Amino acid sequence: MLDIREDTGGVTIRVRVQPRASKNQLAGEMDGALKVRLAAPPVDGAANRSCCEFIAGLLGVAKTRVEIVHGHTGRNKTVRVAGITAVEARDRLKY
Repeated sequence: MLDIREDTGGVTIRVRVQPRASKNQLAGEMDGALKVRLAAPPVDGAANRSCCEFIAGLLGVAKTRVEIVHGHTGRNKTVRVAGITAVEARDRLKY
C-alpha cells in the first residue's frame, strides 16, 4: 500500500524516481513508494523539478505546492504536497 502521511496543511508521499525514461509516467508502487519514471536527466536538479511538476499535475495542484523534503540527490524521495488530504491524494492517484 502506498505510504501517504497527512500532516498539518498537506501530505507527504514517498516517491521512487527513475530518471532518463522515455517519457514521464507512473510505474506503479514499490515498497510503499510511488514509482515515477521521468524523462529528465538527474543533472542540475532537472529530475527534481520534473518530479515536482509531474506530481503536481497528477494531483491537480499548483507546482508551487509540491516540494521535495528529503532525498534531493537520490532516487528515493519524500515529497510534500500542501493543500490536500491523504484521502484526496489516494483518490487522485487511484491508490
